[in-house]
This record gives sequence, structure tokens and C-alpha cells, in this order.
Amino acid sequence: MIYPGDTRTYTKHVTAADFARFEDGLVHAVCSTFSLAQAAEWAGRLFVLEMKGEDEEGIGTFLTINHKAPAFEGEDVVIVARLEKYKGNEVICSYTAKVGERLVADGETGQKILKKEKLAKILAPKKV
Repeated sequence: MIYPGDTRTYTKHVTAADFARFEDGLVHAVCSTFSLAQAAEWAGRLFVLEMKGEDEEGIGTFLTINHKAPAFEGEDVVIVARLEKYKGNEVICSYTAKVGERLVADGETGQKILKKEKLAKILAPKKV
């Protein structure tokens, strides 16, 4: 069983592919907010993977990220997701992302678990 307060951990190894880049080029040679957000969502998804049935899938509903410090190439960012709420099909997690004792980011993620059939209908392109 999974209960509020339980945690799951994901370690993200920072590479040059994680650097902050936009169409105009490299912004900073450190882990981007986008890359951290993707890792945070994955950490929360670890709960979804344990909870969902074979005929179900998770979908992200929200993500907050407070980017507080840099993570450099070659460092490991440890993201610890803490289950805050699991009600119905909604999974809410808080998380911290750290390199050693340095807090790199924190925030929350939200996901819902839906039947694959329903999700396919929601995500299907609309005919105009």
C-alpha cells in the first residue's frame, strides 16, 4: 500500500543536454529549469507507475518549480517526491531536488490516473 508521506527517489545526472538553451543558443551551462521540471515530474510519476492498472495511464495536471540554485554538468541531482494526497484518481506530490545538501529546486506535481481508452479520446486530434 502507498500512503501520504511515502517517498520515491529519482537521481538525475546532469549532462550538457540539460543546459538552458533556447532558439537563440546557450543561455547557461547549468541544468535548466525545464530539465529539472521534467525530472521532478518523473519522480512523482514513480507513484503513478505503482498505482495504475494495466488499462490505465497517468497524465500530468500541474507542476510548480522553485529553481533556487544551479546544478552543474557531472553532478547528480537527487529528487525526492513525497506523496501529499491520493484521492480518487488524483496524485499530488511535493518534491525537493538537491545536489548533496544544496537545495536546487522544490515544488509540487499533480497527475491523474485515467483509463487508457478515456485518455485516448481526450488526446485525439479534433476534426475541424
